[in-house]
This record gives sequence, C-alpha cells and structure tokens, in this order.
Amino acid sequence: MSTDEPSDTTEMHGHEHHEVEGPGYPTPGAMRTESEREKTAFVIALRVGMDVDGSDFIGVVDLDPESDTYSELVDTVEMPNKGDELHHFGWNTCSSSCHTEGLMRDHLIVPGQRSSRIHILDAQDPRNMEIEKVIEPDEIFEHDLSAPHTVHCVPGGKVVISMLGNADGELPGGFLQLDQSDFSIDGHWEADLGDMEMNYDYWYQPRHNVMISTEWAAPNTYYPGFDLDDVEDGKYGDSIHIWDWENKTHQQTLNFGEEGLIPLEIRMPHDPEETQGYVGAALSSNILRFWEESDGVWEWEKVIDVESREHPDWDMPVPGLVTDIVLSLDDQYLFFSNWLHGDMRMYDVSDFGNPRLVDRIWAGGNFADRQEIQGTEIRGAPQMLQLSRDGKRIYWTTSLFSSWDNQFYPEIGEQGSLMMKADVYPDEGRMELDEDFLVDFGDAPGGPARAHEIRWPGGDCTSDVWQ
Repeated sequence: MSTDEPSDTTEMHGHEHHEVEGPGYPTPGAMRTESEREKTAFVIALRVGMDVDGSDFIGVVDLDPESDTYSELVDTVEMPNKGDELHHFGWNTCSSSCHTEGLMRDHLIVPGQRSSRIHILDAQDPRNMEIEKVIEPDEIFEHDLSAPHTVHCVPGGKVVISMLGNADGELPGGFLQLDQSDFSIDGHWEADLGDMEMNYDYWYQPRHNVMISTEWAAPNTYYPGFDLDDVEDGKYGDSIHIWDWENKTHQQTLNFGEEGLIPLEIRMPHDPEETQGYVGAALSSNILRFWEESDGVWEWEKVIDVESREHPDWDMPVPGLVTDIVLSLDDQYLFFSNWLHGDMRMYDVSDFGNPRLVDRIWAGGNFADRQEIQGTEIRGAPQMLQLSRDGKRIYWTTSLFSSWDNQFYPEIGEQGSLMMKADVYPDEGRMELDEDFLVDFGDAPGGPARAHEIRWPGGDCTSDVWQ
C-alpha cells in the first residue's frame, strides 16, 4: 500500500505567518505539515560520456498519482551547450529568507560541473521552465574558480556556490557569490581560505554563525575517473572545515584521516537551534557526527560504519561508497545510499549520537538480490536521494558522475540510469519499494541520459535552511 495522498494546495508555496510575507516556510515543521504532496520533480539529466550527441537537460517528472502521466518524464529543458555535466542545483531563495518581503522562489541555479557554466532558469511555472540567463565559464575563470557544485540561497539577497577548483581545475577551490536580483557575480564569498584547499558540499547555520564545508578533490583529479593511487597520494579529501559565517573566515579543520576518506554530503538538523550534524565519508563508507562544544571548539566521532564486502569480480573488498545522505524535516530519520553495495538505509536518529538502523532497501549494485524492476535492469544502484516533505516517500536516482559511472556501472553510460521510489512509514520505522514507480532515463527524448539530483518545486529537505 502506498502512502501517497493527493493534496489541493499550491506547489509554489508562500506564507503569511509574520508581518512580512516571503518565500518558503517559517519553520521546518510548517514545511513538513503545511506543504502539499510533491506533484512534480526536477531531475538533473546529463549526456556527458555517452554515445549520444546531445546536451544535458533538466527533466520534469510527473509525481501526481492521479495523473495520466504519473511516473513519466513529461518535459525536458535542454541546455544550450554540450558537455556541461550538470550535477547539483538549487534555488535563488529559500526558507532562510522567509521573513524578507519581495523575494520569490522562482529561479533555479543550474551549474555545469565540468564546463563551469551556470544556467539561470525561470521556474515560476514548474511545467514550463525556460532558461533566462547563462553565466559563461570565462566569467567564472576571471575569479580564479571552476567546477561549481552546491548551490544555497543565503540571507541578504545572495546565492553562494561551492567551487571545487581554480581556473585551471587545480586547487584551491573556494566559494562564488551571486546577487539574487540579477544573478550577477559579486566575487568570492570567503574573505580568507585559511587551511582549506579541497571543497565540495556545505551547510550553514546563521543562528550560530557557522558554515561547514566538505572535501572531494581537485577537478583534474576526479574528472578522468577514480584511481586508488590518487587516494594513497593524498589527492582526495579527509576533512571538513568550520567557517565564521559573518566574517567569512576559516576557523577550524576537522581531520578524519582514514576514518573519513572523501567526506562528501553534509547535513545539519533542520532545527536551527542545533549545532551538530552528519557527513557521509564515501570511500571510508562511514557516517561521521560533528558537534560544537561549549567552548566553541568542534569535535567529531564515527557513528555508523559500513563494512566492505568480498566480491568474486573484485580484487579487493568492495566499500559501500556512501554517496548521499538526507535528514527528514523533523530530524528523526537519516537516509543514505551505498552506491557500490546497492542498498539505501533508514536510521532512527532521535538520539543523534546513537543512530539505529530500522530498515533498508536493496536495488541493483554489486550485492542486491533485486536486479530488475518492472522487467527493467537496475543500472547502477541507489545514489542521489530526495525525501518528500512529509517524510512518507523517498526517491532516488542511480548515476554518480559520468566517468565514475563508466568505471563501475558501464551499462549506465550505454543505456542511461533510473529514478525509483519507496514508500516510507515513519510511525513504523520502515520502507517499502514502490514497484509501480519507475522512470527510465534510457528512454529520454533524444537518447539515454544519466539522472542525478532531484528537487521539488517549493523546496525540499536538502535545499532549505532556517534561521
């Protein structure tokens, strides 16, 4: 049985809980309980590294179970150039500006990881988006930055994008700031890089004057694919960085060593009172918790460890490869994906320091019994995750990065990837694969594509920050 329940409220939500009406929701609880069921998904889809002579695109997927086109790719917004490698994307504004009059969540900022090109899409009508502006790579390179990744709207009418490399694709990276009014480039966000060289994802909490960033590697290191020798040579990250949000300066580095190799996605609780969070270390296949002590110093510990497994086709134990994590809006459940093993896990984190595994779903990968859905081969495994705002549905795609796909799951590069879904029962602490839901990006107009990050109109668990 599905937990899907249609709702009649609007997709592009605003609120009037305060004297000033702004975008988003005043609290995480309001987003969770007042928003409608997601009826549309925006999905990154790319054709880099495939035998398809086409551009990357944003796919529009119908998620309304009462629609005749439910679980179908109903529209695509093609990028004007080829070879962008769209990867992650975000909104022009979110709930961090919910008390700011005159702002609307109506534009998507869509960077090209490989091209360093940034696309601005008018998304006022989720089913009829248009490209409004393109920031060309040369404009980015002028600031000695490249390889844009995480996009967050921030208070003060700005958008901050983590950049993984310099203009030559080497280290250090940094942060690029855009103005929300016209999407012009302000320059670097940071005033001082301190010890930071590698960059990847970040989360911020202005109430506690902190931003925390993670590490991948220099673009020129990961672009060609994964090489274990690069890890041994110290070319991949093993640390996170603590920043003074107001002064935009580097304050502290938490070095994980072998316990936290390639710390990618970072999530802090949606409750703005909290000063702790989780980061998923991909190669070490760990979940690490970090927190602030009373004296302002940040500490960390390993709270979940995914053991490597032997496989007859591998000459070394296979790591889980934790590639994405997401927290429910009530901060009760943590979900993460093991892209090489093939499972997606659900943990109860009511006691934040002691996560408790409550369920998992196996689909594809190197170890799952389930390798098909609806008669279609599961190409890849659970990778990018997105949870419904009410916490009752979780969706995922199966592509990681073009060159890494081609190494570990070459069938994705040949036939495209998938989008899948599970129903979540928070009161029972369990999940159930929805075998009626499947979006095969191998059938995309113009040829197969790799599906990656997912976003909802109106915001989601990984886009919005509260003050």
